[in-house]
Amino acid sequence: MKAIVNLYADEPNQLSKFLSSFYNSDFDELKNCLKWEKEYNNPIEIAEIVGIFADNIDDFQLNMWISLDKDVYINITKDNVNRVIKYLYERFPY
Repeated sequence: MKAIVNLYADEPNQLSKFLSSFYNSDFDELKNCLKWEKEYNNPIEIAEIVGIFADNIDDFQLNMWISLDKDVYINITKDNVNRVIKYLYERFPY
């Protein structure tokens, strides 16, 4: 099972702004999109985007959901981000 990150925007251009700043690259093709999904082979790789999302949660109108198991999604919030990242490293210690 691959880890999945889903981002949902409340307004157009929010995904493009966030992903452009995170990846330091141009995401103009997402200016009108309200959903973005990416699969990761190594679940630890999502810790970085989860942390950056939480640090910038007030700057963007986005929601993040991650999936580590089939059909189970976790909403990332300011209140649970530290526990989720800790859980990632405990569950996948490689």
